[in-house]
Amino acid sequence: MAGRVGPDVSGGRLIKPAPSATPAPDRQAEPALRAAAAPDRQAEPAPRAATAPRRKLYRVPAATAAQASDPVRPARAPRRVSVISRGGSLTRLLPQALIVTFLAGGTSAFVVNDKTVTLSVDGESTRTLHTFADDVGDLLEAEGIRTGSHDRVYPSPQAALTDGARIDVRRARPVDVTIDGERRRLWTTARSVDATLRALGIDGARAKVASSRGDTRRELSLDVRTERTVTVLADGHHNTVRTTAATVRDALAAAGIELGEHDAASAPLDSFPREGQAIKVMRIEQRKQVRKEAIGYRTISRPDASLYRGTTVVSRPGREGVREVTYRVRTVNGARQRPVRTKAEVLRPAQPRVVRVGTKAQPEGVKGADHLDWKALARCESGGRASAVDATGQHGGLYQFDTGTWQGLGGAGRPQEASAAEQTYRAKKLYVQRGAAPWPACGRNLYR
Repeated sequence: MAGRVGPDVSGGRLIKPAPSATPAPDRQAEPALRAAAAPDRQAEPAPRAATAPRRKLYRVPAATAAQASDPVRPARAPRRVSVISRGGSLTRLLPQALIVTFLAGGTSAFVVNDKTVTLSVDGESTRTLHTFADDVGDLLEAEGIRTGSHDRVYPSPQAALTDGARIDVRRARPVDVTIDGERRRLWTTARSVDATLRALGIDGARAKVASSRGDTRRELSLDVRTERTVTVLADGHHNTVRTTAATVRDALAAAGIELGEHDAASAPLDSFPREGQAIKVMRIEQRKQVRKEAIGYRTISRPDASLYRGTTVVSRPGREGVREVTYRVRTVNGARQRPVRTKAEVLRPAQPRVVRVGTKAQPEGVKGADHLDWKALARCESGGRASAVDATGQHGGLYQFDTGTWQGLGGAGRPQEASAAEQTYRAKKLYVQRGAAPWPACGRNLYR
């Protein structure tokens, strides 16, 4: 047997050698051929067995795979070589036949184990590969593709790999989702915001994505607001709306409610409106009011040893001050609220009242007048009131002294400012000097 034995790879296809066109020699003619040979001629050496090709994993690009379907030029037929031997031709041809059989079997195994598969990663990178891998996991390892616990591989990495198979790898990424103010982290293989919402079970038509950050491969952050029912009570009307508003302020705007400069709501305007929440709007009118108010004075008491105990004398009267006060007056939904003072300015300060307080011991009595009925005289003159003052303002006290008489008897200040005991003492002294004459209408009461 002569010629080349072994596979020919061209463009990724296996080409088998064409059969020789020269017919095999007749076995009966073989002795004749040997007899015709010269006795001293040696048989030609048998050709060396071809080395089986090394099996290796290789990758064929899509363009090359397409070219592999083109017709291939048939291999040139091997040249016929006659082998003449004096004897033992069968023994020499047997090893060559075994080598040919071995190479043919290896070529068949090479063709059977080679698989053409399609690999897609995240739907963006799709490649056609030739591989000898037994399962999906081996293929991914050979391609340097590592997957995590959240990633999705179809078929599973343990699935056997078959010719024509399609392997789909979807990498998962973390998604920080804030749904109606509640924050949580999820993992998803979705590649878009809409797909992520569908994976979360959120109807995109009934939700609003306020913000999204991050690229498509690493991470995504979503702020999702679902549609909620909110009732607004304003101007005597109830208005129920469905809204995806992020704040109470936005919910009021969705209900067509405009707030005035001083208007307020029952919930903070920047707070998140909850499902079924009722928001009450308060219409507030506000104005400024300025008033002038009196400032009360204080009393300063000073001890005076020249006055009997119980006697007080005002040495300087007090005077009220004046201040200007600004108030904020509000009406809420038509109801007037209590004014709130916002500013105060003193126009005139108050002047304190100064009083002298007696510390001198009371006299025991006045000889010649102690036996008289002074209580009866006091009831007649002043109704028994030590601070009484007549209509003219000239007479005061229990016994209606005029100021001149009072001070002439040693009294200080005005009589109505002295104690009852001191007034009685001064009245007795006056009686000693003038009798009952100072009390023409009531003096007779002294003698009852």
